[in-house]
Amino acid sequence: MSATVPSVPLRVDVLGPLQVQVDGVVVDVPGPRRRAVLALLALAEGRAVTADDLVDALWPTDPPESARQAIQTHVSRLRAHLGPAADRLETSPGAYRLRLGASELDLAHARSLLSSARSRGAHDPGGALAQLREAHALWRGPVLADLAEVAPVAVSIEECTRLQREVADALVASAVDAGRAADVVDLATATSAADPLRESSAVLLMRTLAAVARPAEALQVGRELRQRLADETGLDPSPAVGELERVIAGGGSGRAPGPSLAARPPTRLIGRAAEVAALHRVLADERLVTLVGTGGVGKTRVALEVVARAPSVTVLLLAPVTDPTALPGALAAALQLDVVQGDVLEACTAVLNSQPGILLVDNCEHLLDPVRDLLAVVLPACPQLTVLATSREPLGLPGEHTVRLSPLPLPGSDDDPAHVASVALFLERAARVRTDPATSAAELALVADIVRRLDGVPLAIELAASRLSAFSLRDLHDRLDRSLDLLGSGRPTGDARHRTLRSTVEWSYRLLSPDEQRLFRHVAPFVDGLDLDSAEWLAADLGLPGDPGAMLSRLVDASMVDAHFEMRTRYRMLETLRAFGLDRISAAEENDESADRMLRWGVRLTTSIEAGLAGDDEPDADATLRRERANLRAVWQLARRRGAVDAAAHVVVSLYGAIAYRDLLEIRAWAEELAADPVLADHPRAAGVHGAAAEAAYQRGDLEKAATLARTGLEQATDDLGRWYCHVPWSVVALARGSFPEAVEHALAATQASPRSDPSGVAALAELYSGDPARARSLCDDALAGAVSPTERAWAAYVAGEIENATDHADTAERHYLHAVQLARASGATFLVGVATVGLLTALSDQGRVQDALLGYRDVIRYFARTGNWTHLWATLRNLADLLLRTGDADAARLLSTAADAAPDAPAVGPAAGSVRSAGEGTPLARAAVLDAALTAIAGRVG
Repeated sequence: MSATVPSVPLRVDVLGPLQVQVDGVVVDVPGPRRRAVLALLALAEGRAVTADDLVDALWPTDPPESARQAIQTHVSRLRAHLGPAADRLETSPGAYRLRLGASELDLAHARSLLSSARSRGAHDPGGALAQLREAHALWRGPVLADLAEVAPVAVSIEECTRLQREVADALVASAVDAGRAADVVDLATATSAADPLRESSAVLLMRTLAAVARPAEALQVGRELRQRLADETGLDPSPAVGELERVIAGGGSGRAPGPSLAARPPTRLIGRAAEVAALHRVLADERLVTLVGTGGVGKTRVALEVVARAPSVTVLLLAPVTDPTALPGALAAALQLDVVQGDVLEACTAVLNSQPGILLVDNCEHLLDPVRDLLAVVLPACPQLTVLATSREPLGLPGEHTVRLSPLPLPGSDDDPAHVASVALFLERAARVRTDPATSAAELALVADIVRRLDGVPLAIELAASRLSAFSLRDLHDRLDRSLDLLGSGRPTGDARHRTLRSTVEWSYRLLSPDEQRLFRHVAPFVDGLDLDSAEWLAADLGLPGDPGAMLSRLVDASMVDAHFEMRTRYRMLETLRAFGLDRISAAEENDESADRMLRWGVRLTTSIEAGLAGDDEPDADATLRRERANLRAVWQLARRRGAVDAAAHVVVSLYGAIAYRDLLEIRAWAEELAADPVLADHPRAAGVHGAAAEAAYQRGDLEKAATLARTGLEQATDDLGRWYCHVPWSVVALARGSFPEAVEHALAATQASPRSDPSGVAALAELYSGDPARARSLCDDALAGAVSPTERAWAAYVAGEIENATDHADTAERHYLHAVQLARASGATFLVGVATVGLLTALSDQGRVQDALLGYRDVIRYFARTGNWTHLWATLRNLADLLLRTGDADAARLLSTAADAAPDAPAVGPAAGSVRSAGEGTPLARAAVLDAALTAIAGRVG
């Protein structure tokens, strides 16, 4: 709208029959074409409208030769009608403009009132309600009904209808929240009746009826909505409807339900209702459905929409996974499992088989063989599970049902472009960057040609629409046309679609400045994106001038990078864009530079994590470690491919705290892999790597290998820190073997090499188990005094609990164990959480709190079984056997003890082991049967 207008008041109303007022007096504008010209100029809201656009609007098929002269005549007559306000209608070369102030067009005024009401609703609900009433009153009847045959006007009529619905919804919600529901019952009823499938209107009507004490009618509205959706779309309403129904049925007043916990994409899905409904039908009958289509066609978005309302969904995103062997671990992460010991996939299937549900496996094309292998195990083991996969090609598994997702429909010569999905998608995304989306027939024709040339691929359409922030629609069309790299034959093959998409991405890339291009392509190696701190470091390392945040915002605005607002802002690329960025690195001959930079980032990150894990910031460092695992995996693989021993050794040694206290099996495997590589010989960090590998071997129960690695590392150590890394795992190996003097020797040697307190705790346990609790207390005090990080304090608390438990102070031991669990859980030290929990249960048993202990054993057994941590589970079952023996169930106790003694991954039985005697040469039960026997024995005592 124009910021400055002449003094003579002029008002144009379009929210009803077209009406013009000049200085408060209604002016009659005769003739349908003249009224159409006025309406088009007013709806342009201060923008120039070309004579060609006016001709196309009034004579869309066969304009007469005198059309332009007729337009000029209509404009001249309009000036006469405007009288003293005639200078508001301006002429420029080939175009016309009607200058209106911000409040002189009712449509603009309604938008302004709605926006203002939304802004002030929280602090001034009364004022917001008054503004919404004023906005709603601006509609005086059917919008421009006599001009609906004019195509651009028809598009604006739809916009006005959408705005009216928004205003009505806001007015109803505001009135209900303000206790004025009785004032809007009729409005809520009419709004819902106007669009019976519109869930938001039905929800508002339900709230309104409930607020005026008509709950039965409110619930009937919900039932009718549910039935209509099922009959006409095959869909169910969102969880918000069910939640509101429960509130109303329970006597609630219909307050707005809280937000759904289901993650939903931030944009509306356009043009895919039929595909979504079809997939719902297929998934009702098939167990493995693969959604297949070219890159950028929207497979992921459609799949997420399909599973959005399912009660139990696991989403496995494979785009960040590049190592086939990491697939089971990625599934475990999606299930939020920490699998410490045993078969990772077996633990996953146990969880997936616990209830009916859907597993969405997204972006399978680069991991087809491992995905086939994984699903070949999961599907037979989980008969209640349905799998929905997305891929660029079928998986090739027996029983697979393939659904091909095509690009969006394209407008034909006889179609109204605005009602075709591909055009609607362009217009919706364009409206996010421009307040004046295409409305004229000529503009819609340009949009139709653009989406045709983009083959209806949603990603390409969205990227092109984002360019309207910098170009006119005509400029966009011309430049896009020259940038496409179409096949010579023009046949709609899959390759053509891919090359079209690639050309669209390349064209968007070329619109970036050279510095923005460089930042974009060097973000691509980060397989799971990067946070703002890393992005700023990257920009600085690239030597880019200016504010990195502004440059990132530019990439986000250009749809080249996505911003995800999680705990911290994270910037990610669509996989197609990431692949393009990697190609651009190769084209610029920057592969070596990029690899070196990625390795430097990994060294910098792991250095930061190491420092954080050693201090009060440990919880934040733990969160960073877990958040960056996919990128660290990429760094590790890059270092190994390039033979970058310095970087690989730095990563492994810096993550020693993760190897020792966190159940991150992948990182432990890195340590053992590098320690076994001959290239490590004579490396300055060889001792640290061997020490980390020794800790990893100890954690998986291979005490012999752990001792060998620690011994080798000590032989290679050239400084105190290197010796510390090796003395510590050697001390815990000796402790597990019952070699207590040896454990004390290595633990105290470690305390001489580094001020860290952990080894003092190991020495304390060795002294305790060898029968010297006084010496153990002294060493435990040393450990507590030197503890800095939460995990160190948790370890000292656990050791204190062990001492008090062994000296018959179970109540004091309980407090120490609880404190250890609390600290370890908060810092992410999952290994220590498990150890301290088992200690806590022995303290409860010793206090005679059998019921509490049994309930605790039931939970911890289920937890360890769920995570696959059988080493800890066997120790737990041995302790449970002691308790069962004391409570009179000798048979179950012997069964558990026999199974533990026969298990190769059970911990060694030391001098302080329980009193249950195993059954000797008897055949132990299978593991599932052992778990069943343990839980049955517990259930027999606690119910």
